[in-house]
Amino acid sequence: MQNVVSMFKTILVPVDGSDSANRAAEFGAELASNYDAHLNIVHVLEGGSELLGDAQEAKTQGREMLDEVTELIPESTAISTELIEGDPDEAISNYADEHDADLIVMGRHGRSGLKEHLVGTTTERVLRQTKVPVVTVPETTGRGDITGVSNLLVPTDGSENAERAAPYGADIATHVGATLHLLSVVDVQAEAGAFSAGGVTEDFINKLKEDGREAVDQLAQHVDDSDIAVQSSVMRGVSYEAIEEYVAENDVDLIVMASEGESDIAGQSLGSVTDRVLRTVDVPVLVVV
Repeated sequence: MQNVVSMFKTILVPVDGSDSANRAAEFGAELASNYDAHLNIVHVLEGGSELLGDAQEAKTQGREMLDEVTELIPESTAISTELIEGDPDEAISNYADEHDADLIVMGRHGRSGLKEHLVGTTTERVLRQTKVPVVTVPETTGRGDITGVSNLLVPTDGSENAERAAPYGADIATHVGATLHLLSVVDVQAEAGAFSAGGVTEDFINKLKEDGREAVDQLAQHVDDSDIAVQSSVMRGVSYEAIEEYVAENDVDLIVMASEGESDIAGQSLGSVTDRVLRTVDVPVLVVV
């Protein structure tokens, strides 16, 4: 596994006036403080109005929104604010590229996000377009506090995707002083096939458990900082359900996981497990693309 030096120098936070976006700004500010990073806060002015008065009013409201968010950020944080124009997802992705953002932190659903859609349209589109890691932040968590990371989870299935996510998890754990949890989920039905004739043998299940233990042990060996507290676990169950259960039982504050390859993230799918986790857990999730 390769170490990433100075991982986050520029953190981008798009805001739209929603509580979820405000929580994202607070979360981004905390990360910026731990990394001594610069925080770029932007609001996107969508096109569509040809009336000068309406456009000017939108700019005024946008600047007021940025000012309100700035008040949530500690004065010691290096910060800049900007109004940008265009379709929100494209404008955010392009801004991240043009300003060399190392991380995007977004509210999980914005003003137009319906509660039954647990990942807002703009956030979901940014996740599928950008090549920059994205943290999605819910409006609230089951424990109330959205800032502060004490327990960080990296789920692994033994694939290269987990290898891509683990350096981010280890680096953040180092900077914030969190315990790094490594979890492998043994999904017997998924491995055996839904229609496996005659069920599965005990030897087969034990082999899956051994593979899961090897996967977390392999990741643990690559944690270079001996000062990081690492906790490795293997659970049996459906992947996203087991992750949700582990988060609740271990007070996890942040999940770091990868999409299932570049072709998926740029196309129609984030990957089944990542997508389901985004829609079911109530803690921030960092998706490495």
